[in-house]
Amino acid sequence: MNWMKKCLAASFALLLAAGAALPAAAGQITVNEDIAVSDGYDWTRFAGQNLTLNVYNWGLYISDGSDESVDVVSAFEELTGIRVNYTTFDSNESLYAKMKSGGASYDVIFPSEYMVGKMIAEDMLAPLDYENIPNMAAIGEEYKGWAFDPDNAYSVPYMWGTTGLIYNTTMVDEPPTDWAALWDVQYANNVLMFNNSRDAYAIAAKKLGLSLNPNSVEEVDLVMQELQDQKSVVQAYVMDEIFDKMEGGEAAMAPYYAGDALTMIADNPDLAFIHPTEGVNFFVDSMCIPATSKNKEAAEMFINYMCETSVGYANCDYIGYSTPIDAVWELLDDELKYSPIAYPGTEVMDKAEVFTTLPDEINAELDAKWSEMKSYDESGGSWMVVIFLVGAVLLSCFNIWRKVRKKVRDNY
Repeated sequence: MNWMKKCLAASFALLLAAGAALPAAAGQITVNEDIAVSDGYDWTRFAGQNLTLNVYNWGLYISDGSDESVDVVSAFEELTGIRVNYTTFDSNESLYAKMKSGGASYDVIFPSEYMVGKMIAEDMLAPLDYENIPNMAAIGEEYKGWAFDPDNAYSVPYMWGTTGLIYNTTMVDEPPTDWAALWDVQYANNVLMFNNSRDAYAIAAKKLGLSLNPNSVEEVDLVMQELQDQKSVVQAYVMDEIFDKMEGGEAAMAPYYAGDALTMIADNPDLAFIHPTEGVNFFVDSMCIPATSKNKEAAEMFINYMCETSVGYANCDYIGYSTPIDAVWELLDDELKYSPIAYPGTEVMDKAEVFTTLPDEINAELDAKWSEMKSYDESGGSWMVVIFLVGAVLLSCFNIWRKVRKKVRDNY
């Protein structure tokens, strides 16, 4: 953990210790030296019931006890007596595919706004009972009531952020300023790209001066051609793999999420981050309960717990993402609170755009063109493979025919 995170963690531990010294006045239950929760909530009503919650979150998106961080899941288990089975995904699309397959049952998931909208439309989410989530009141008003769930009937904001471009200052001639840098041939085989269709599409669309939300299948085709043209400079399409590659100096630049950029920069000071001039994606990731959950009330307890100030602080401090909880923001060190990466100013936010839930026709075209683009080999290598396989089959058939013909002759 970098020095800033250590200082923040130490400062907050002192705050909690002070609160623990005045339990009645603070109105809190101290779980451990790092976590204290509101005492007006019945946290133990499921104790002794041998209950397990299946929680499905993005990778590296919670304070998990590693690198001297707070293990917020273990603290929840200690507080409530509920066991948590915590697993991760790497994109909204993989989350959706896993849920649609029916191969697993989840109680709490963390989709982004456009995926929340899609899941609501497909009756995949359960409506929330806010009697069990009183900490919704702690969420800032600017993060509530978005178009994908205008009444927040199905979602509670977890973290927010923006996309941008992270680059290695020792591997570029000049600091990039726009998304077009990701197409620059001088960085061939040194560029990483998002390995999911919406984020990758958004970058190419912004490069072309278009909205990151396509309005027609023709617009999808145009933008996907731009991504296909980029393939010659792309080293790899990545999600969580970006950490090892950028921190290890294996690539010159990549688009990614601002919160994760802070973590990578802390681990490699040669890295820097910019919000490209064409505009970026502004996103909110939320906590939701699948309609198939068998433990809805306990899942609502987990969501309420995640909105506790001490828990929100631990998560925000460790993962570097931006908090929608006002009380957590107030606790942050000024260096993070006023970071232009984590909390960009109006110059960036005025040009930021939010993903919308796409119509089925456009979404299907986006998925199809993404798969087509990923499999496209501009060197013609894929056709050579096909030709080789056809040739091998023909040769095998010819050899079989020769053997049969020889056997027939021998019988005579």
